[in-house]
Amino acid sequence: MSVKTRRTKILVTLGPATDPPGVLDALLKAGIDCVRLNFSHGDPSDQIERANALRAAAKRAGREVGILVDLPGPKIRIERFTEGRVQLKAGERFDLVASNDAPEGNEREVGVSYLGLPGDVAPGDTLLLDDGMMQMRVERVEGERIITTVLNDGALSNRKGLNKLGGGLSLGALTERDCELIKIAAEIGADFIAVSFCRTAQDMEDARRVAREAGSDAFLVSKIERAEAIENLTEIIQASDVVMVARGDLGVEIGDAELPGLQKKIIREAVRCNRVVITATQMLQSMVDSPIPTRAEVLDVANSVIDGTDTVMLSQESAAGKYPVKSVEALVRICLGAERTFAHDTDFEAAPRNLERADQAIAMAAMFLSEHIGVRAIVAITESGGTPRYLSRFRSPSPVFALSNDAGVRRRMSLMRDVTAVPFEIGGMGAREAARRAAKQLFDAGLFEVGDQLIFTSGETMGQHGATNTLRLLQIGENGVAEGLGEL
Repeated sequence: MSVKTRRTKILVTLGPATDPPGVLDALLKAGIDCVRLNFSHGDPSDQIERANALRAAAKRAGREVGILVDLPGPKIRIERFTEGRVQLKAGERFDLVASNDAPEGNEREVGVSYLGLPGDVAPGDTLLLDDGMMQMRVERVEGERIITTVLNDGALSNRKGLNKLGGGLSLGALTERDCELIKIAAEIGADFIAVSFCRTAQDMEDARRVAREAGSDAFLVSKIERAEAIENLTEIIQASDVVMVARGDLGVEIGDAELPGLQKKIIREAVRCNRVVITATQMLQSMVDSPIPTRAEVLDVANSVIDGTDTVMLSQESAAGKYPVKSVEALVRICLGAERTFAHDTDFEAAPRNLERADQAIAMAAMFLSEHIGVRAIVAITESGGTPRYLSRFRSPSPVFALSNDAGVRRRMSLMRDVTAVPFEIGGMGAREAARRAAKQLFDAGLFEVGDQLIFTSGETMGQHGATNTLRLLQIGENGVAEGLGEL
């Protein structure tokens, strides 16, 4: 028997397209692992309703699905136009007005949300609006008015985003609005909180402090989407639990040509630092309107999987597209196909040498044994999810089953590649008995059969966070009774 499971996790954004009755149930059946609530759009009450609906649907399906709250951050936007949109032509003058008293926009000018923008730009800078669809060159700054020349023909509509090519905007990552939304994230029991436009490790520490003060134990996700973040990449990753390659704004700031290599660098560094990594933005963008992806999109998703991402994310495809369920089904097919195409050859040469924790050493030993003796799976009995996270940093032919009695811990493992979280009541058992009970539970669930060899990791003392210090090799005997083959 072989344990068949998709290793790459799927994160989908909820929105109007997922609100109709039955859609969430279909998404769960299709295989989603976690959902994203984008607080940049709509009223917070809408997102709270979606969180409640998701919990109800997951309960009906007998599934545990994580919830990620994505904070708006300090995104710079233009204000509104009198007619809703304007048509601009290359070579024309167009002014950006950084004032609370800016009039409604027209074909000559529009207000901007960031009043400090005149101090952050200089003649010759290129400003990118609407994800780079409209480009303008700064000619001069006159007080609160930025005079630009339009560089390409195109339409510009209300509240489109604005970036500066090459970065250099001085806004902090955490706004007062974000702090209020973190409190809402705590109230709905969000499992992940994503910090938009972070620039430094301190941005992540500030968000963590606010979250903990609000009573949230959510994992913190750093969204890498500013050019400045690349200069502090390792420090930001180390200050985060999860890293998101936010390719939309990042691609606008650094340029499309640099994005592929940078995506690979971020994924590689996140794995090296033992952090979970999400690849996001326009994974299957054509499926907003089409029932099938383009071949280029298939290759994009597959390459992200092969590069080592833990999770791939859908944005507009699921939130507002015509085919949210088909988009997930396509993502599942592509991930499974990509996972079949590369050999699981664990690279121990790239593993860290100076381990600081016993659970890291146990994880490395488990992967080494898995690679060389061919076990069916690795089973980690965990209190915090730390050991499964370390296990998931290695590529191995053996999937990881993480057993925990804490539902929050299980949901926070929903973005970890290769890891399947399973409810398990420890109930005062010793480590040996817990391993045998766990083997029987997984055998009864139809995951293993007689003769399968399994590696178990746990702490000698059950119920303590970060106490994993034991590795056992067991074999499934008659009726699922585990027989010991060895212990470290």
